[in-house]
Amino acid sequence: MGTINFGGVFENVITREEFSLNKAKTILKDETIAVIGYGVQGPGQALNLRDNGFNVIIGQRKGSESWNKALNDGWEENKTLFDLETACDKATIVMNLLSDAGQIQVWENMKKYLTPGKALYFSHGFGIAFEDKTGIIPPADIDVFLVAPKGSGASLRSLFLKGHGLNSSYAVYQDATGRAQDRALALGIAIGSGYLFETTFKKEAYSDLTGERGVLMGAIAGIFEAQYNVLRERGHSPSEAFNETVEELTQSLMPLVAENGMDWMYGNCSTTAQRGALDWKNKFRAATEPVLNELYDSVASGREAEIVIEANSKPDYRLKLEKELAEIRASELWQTGMQVRQLRPTQE
Repeated sequence: MGTINFGGVFENVITREEFSLNKAKTILKDETIAVIGYGVQGPGQALNLRDNGFNVIIGQRKGSESWNKALNDGWEENKTLFDLETACDKATIVMNLLSDAGQIQVWENMKKYLTPGKALYFSHGFGIAFEDKTGIIPPADIDVFLVAPKGSGASLRSLFLKGHGLNSSYAVYQDATGRAQDRALALGIAIGSGYLFETTFKKEAYSDLTGERGVLMGAIAGIFEAQYNVLRERGHSPSEAFNETVEELTQSLMPLVAENGMDWMYGNCSTTAQRGALDWKNKFRAATEPVLNELYDSVASGREAEIVIEANSKPDYRLKLEKELAEIRASELWQTGMQVRQLRPTQE
């Protein structure tokens, strides 16, 4: 475990150099790893495990869209692809990668297969952090831990295929066997993590819910809409408003930030852009910090978890979700975006 200085704060991180894939294989050599759920995280983690040579099987509801996707990905029925109950029974490590709502629905049935010495793995702290609302309380005689890639399963897979890794957090909630941390770190390396940093189930859930509702998705979508609307109301064309709001950010500036940081991106922009950004960033920070504190309080109180559980439990949830997504898709902003993407030049 190495100590890294993150802006003056020292953290312990685990890299591939100190925790090798061969070490992970030694730790997990006698394990049968069942990936339960083949939706968002399942395919990426399962395929990376398979390609890395681990004994992995899939548990999924037979005949579902995800079952058929697993078949198309080369998993074989009754060999490496089973119904949820059979996969849980066969496994020594159950990787619960169902949606948060799905985890609640299958928990009572899954729990009976979590016999002493087995391990229960998550990629999100939600179910355990909000156990009073989810009812997910693991048996005391199993290991419980998480590895949470900081991105989608699709990103985890695409980076793996390029020989890269996606950073992940890890946490041990319950160590019944004395091997929980080794199992967690081995799986973190096995699924293709770039490096692993330690957290807790509660901190992972709180930061994840805040991030998704904040900068990663909710805040950025709201700021996009606000700036686009202001430019359109002030007489700018849809193309100009979109390019100055979304296209330049995603295609030009964010890759520079990802490459070397915000200061480096500023240093590679015009002096006019630099001055304006430096003058206005503190105003935006001051305007948004109260909203983000309100958001974090809502997460920590359990209110956001209640909203998610209540919404997902309604039989018409998918229909309402599609209606909301269709409204975004049909907006002038994102219709313009569709046209702009089509105009991007392709390499000959």
